[in-house]
Amino acid sequence: MTLISKRLAAVRPSATKAMTARAAALREEGNDVVTLSQGEPDFDTPDNVQLAGINAIRNGKTRYTAVAGVKPLREAIQHKLQRDNGLEYDIDEITVGCGAKQVVFNALFASLDPRDEVIIPTPCWVSYPDMVRLAGGEPVLVEAAERHGFKLRPAELEAAITPRTKWLMLNSPNNPTGAVYSKAELAALAEVLRRHAHVHVLSDDIYEKLVYDVPFATMASAAPDLCERILTINGVSKSTAMTGWRVGYGAGPKALIKAMNTVQGQTSSHTSSISQYAAIEAIGGPQDYLDAFVAELKKRRDLVVDRVRQMPGLRCRVPEGAFYVFISCAGVLGKLTASGKVIESDMDFAMYLLEDFGVAVVPGSGFMASPYIRISYASSVEELERACSRILAACVALSEGVLSHEQVKAIA
Repeated sequence: MTLISKRLAAVRPSATKAMTARAAALREEGNDVVTLSQGEPDFDTPDNVQLAGINAIRNGKTRYTAVAGVKPLREAIQHKLQRDNGLEYDIDEITVGCGAKQVVFNALFASLDPRDEVIIPTPCWVSYPDMVRLAGGEPVLVEAAERHGFKLRPAELEAAITPRTKWLMLNSPNNPTGAVYSKAELAALAEVLRRHAHVHVLSDDIYEKLVYDVPFATMASAAPDLCERILTINGVSKSTAMTGWRVGYGAGPKALIKAMNTVQGQTSSHTSSISQYAAIEAIGGPQDYLDAFVAELKKRRDLVVDRVRQMPGLRCRVPEGAFYVFISCAGVLGKLTASGKVIESDMDFAMYLLEDFGVAVVPGSGFMASPYIRISYASSVEELERACSRILAACVALSEGVLSHEQVKAIA
């Protein structure tokens, strides 16, 4: 009898964490590595939010809290959803978890039975399919093609729905592509959902505040008549530079929220009390820092997109939100490195950039899309300039000749 459960056999380590860990190992060995693989802003948590956390400690807010989160935080979330999204929720329709990631998992674990299906448009965040598997469900991956802006279309959704479909997972702005669904695009998907009353929507809005030149929209606002079938998930990690504070939240049907609280009550109990009181300030306090955050990220986005367009063999769309550029590397496949290795996949290209040029990116295969790489531009301009110069040099250094499939097999 083996110790490890069978359900873990199909679960892969996070591609983003793996590349970041490999980059850290190379750096510890004395190598100069620029890491663009982590989905984490390099800004400091705003001063007023830091102070709220410090005051929570000084004021003794260090004890157990309700599983669903302290009431003042849930009230702040309630007001935020009404203020920013026009959504009305009762306090017991809101739950707080250890980051949006835990809230997603709680929802899946609380709702999925064996063989239940979850439709996931790809490219998608690396953890979605494996969280579905851990919860006992089956991920149904549906390509949202680059030529359609990396967005799921109504006909594709219709074709993927079966009697076993329980969830559609939507992430906008999207990780890894930066694609943002418009209100009209969400409304078109909602038309399909109205014909399939058994399908629910998990709307992951964690990058809501990080949009450029386009408005943000969420499914519950685009289709208010479907609210009883929608779970809206968000948090403070990305927009408030609080990744380590671990505060996410969900708002949805009361019965689902109650079930999610049951799951959380038997796992983490609740997120850090100190983090919760800091999050009250992050959500309900001044938001003026956001303009500077977004302006700086947009500047970095434009820099990276401009540089990528100068790199032979690579191409990319201009992302509308989040802080990633998803880059096609199809143009370098089949080429030879200086050491004679053939670039056969996006993983090969990512490892080539890391091992030979000291730049850590994430292969698109980790996001269920090949051949692409993801660059996070949530780093300083100086770091991005260095990384882009190295990637350009890597592309130029590749052999000009593209090998035939037979030649590639012969070398391999």
